Amino acid sequence: MEDHTATGIAARPTPALRQYVDSYVGFDLRGLPAGVHCGPPGRALTAVISLSDPLELAAGVDDGSPVTPFGSVAGGLMCRSVAIHHDGRQQGVQVALTPLGARAVYGMPAAELAHRLVPLDELLGALGVELVDRLRSATTWAARFTALDELLLRAVGRGARGDQVRWVRPEVAEAWRRLVAARGCTRVGGIAAELGWSRRYLADRFRGEVGLSPKTFARVLRFEHAHELAAVQDPLPWGDVASVCGYSDQAHLVRDWREFTGRSPTAWRRSEVLLGSG
Repeated sequence: MEDHTATGIAARPTPALRQYVDSYVGFDLRGLPAGVHCGPPGRALTAVISLSDPLELAAGVDDGSPVTPFGSVAGGLMCRSVAIHHDGRQQGVQVALTPLGARAVYGMPAAELAHRLVPLDELLGALGVELVDRLRSATTWAARFTALDELLLRAVGRGARGDQVRWVRPEVAEAWRRLVAARGCTRVGGIAAELGWSRRYLADRFRGEVGLSPKTFARVLRFEHAHELAAVQDPLPWGDVASVCGYSDQAHLVRDWREFTGRSPTAWRRSEVLLGSG
């Protein structure tokens, strides 16, 4: 009988990449019930390279979005979960890019990828093909993470030598950092005032770079925090999760949860086969 396992191996990128890339995670899921996993929205742009069968993804859960196979895929910031259809087995590597690293690695603002899923090689070209080949031929997680460091450093170096403007306005970068540090529990108007910008000007510049308004990004950050707390093996009651994450009440959390996952918190917990695994 096949073992039921869900393991994840996390690693930080080399220091030279850390302003652009937040983390790497290798995952190996075996013998789990087939189903649809909600890939929740969060602070990072996610790239995933499958080490086995293609990933079957849809840009929405339970909403009729078409399912598309990807050997490797890159996504922008989202306001709803990505549906990951699986047969109980998946093996791959997930890379979390900061929105401010999209220019350095992909050569475009994160806004151009917002609410989209695209093949990774469309963004990285031959470098993306080489990256997939290296990861699939490696036999250990350490070797795969080393390959990621090497290839992503080459992507950043290629951009630094090119003609494209790949750097983000410092005010936008600072607004992003403050929102992330506060997990979305801060006033956008206060950030704008401290930067010497109007709230509207900050919203326009931020949306043009990141793909979401500061207010929407703050909502995503609060939801991300709530999702982290709810996904542990012994979670807090929903009312406590709402309070810790800055929601005015549990009903507010439920509304955001439905918007971002397509399901109520209770239905999400009932359908998620990966909770408490690994």
